[in-house]
Amino acid sequence: MNKLTKVGLSALCGSLAASAVNAGEISVSGGATASYQSTSGEVTGNPIGINTGLTFTGSGELDGGQTFSYTITQADQVAFSAGSISLTTNSLGTWRVGAIDGASGIDSKDDVMPTAWEEVDGTGMTVGQDKISGVGASMNIGWKSPKLLGSHLSLAYAPDNGGGMINDKASASNSDRYQYGYDILLDLNVDNSMYMPNVFIGGSATHQEGDYTTGTADPGMGRSSIQYDDKYEAVAGVVWKIGPLSAGLQRSFEHPGNRVDASTEYYANTGWGVSFNVNDDLSLSYGEHWSHRSLIGAENESVRSEAQSIQIAYTIGGVALKFAESEVDNAQYVSGTANDLEGRTIAMSLAF
Repeated sequence: MNKLTKVGLSALCGSLAASAVNAGEISVSGGATASYQSTSGEVTGNPIGINTGLTFTGSGELDGGQTFSYTITQADQVAFSAGSISLTTNSLGTWRVGAIDGASGIDSKDDVMPTAWEEVDGTGMTVGQDKISGVGASMNIGWKSPKLLGSHLSLAYAPDNGGGMINDKASASNSDRYQYGYDILLDLNVDNSMYMPNVFIGGSATHQEGDYTTGTADPGMGRSSIQYDDKYEAVAGVVWKIGPLSAGLQRSFEHPGNRVDASTEYYANTGWGVSFNVNDDLSLSYGEHWSHRSLIGAENESVRSEAQSIQIAYTIGGVALKFAESEVDNAQYVSGTANDLEGRTIAMSLAF
């Protein structure tokens, strides 16, 4: 398993509220990964790559024991990736503003199958499968209930579920067809207590304009009008951990709300994975992810994309060596041998 050693930097934070009396603390963690990735059937070019990133985490405490925190993630080449601000109360749960970080609502469960390293489609090979996102890919407000019998209820809402980052004291008009959206997620036995599995189930709905128009600003100049239904997404799954062994299975569904022939009617996904920690340093895993895309119109064939990955990760202090052997049939939902790919990735990660 990957182990991160954080370097802490003390700093004074401004008050979150009038009652804030304690200084906050900022910690910085980061890492760098060098990789070699090769996929058969594709033009590889130079397969050597490097990625670096930093995460800034601030935290503090208010009177009465309530806590606040914020996270800013700087992805590769010091580019802003995601952020969040949260307030954990004593009895009213945790309130959170998420900045396209994917940790709110059902987006936090897009693929949580056990792995030694990455998701099946996250090793660098072009897979192109569609996964659920809910409102987690947009600016959103979330709430998580206090833990009850080891379980959480989470809610999330985005006034405009079209994605994108918005600065403070600003707003953004959405040129996308998606309007407001909301998620609900029930996460049972999140700590796998008493050797019982963690079970989760959730859903999302996003309103879409009845007539979304594209093209020029005048109907007489070729502006077209397309009707959409609301977008619906759902997910359910189970993850079981017994000692060094973890196993999981999940299903997800997405109805984009399209009405036009030859456009996507729905995506139905199935993922499963098994991982085993040989010791504190060595982990092994195998996982598969299947995605079925169905098109509107009887004359249009449905396509099932299937991906699988064998992974090994070995950690020595702050250095991790990783290997993945992956393959996909019908990548990006295009059938034919040209889209049946095999690839392997070797990576070395440094954490600090």
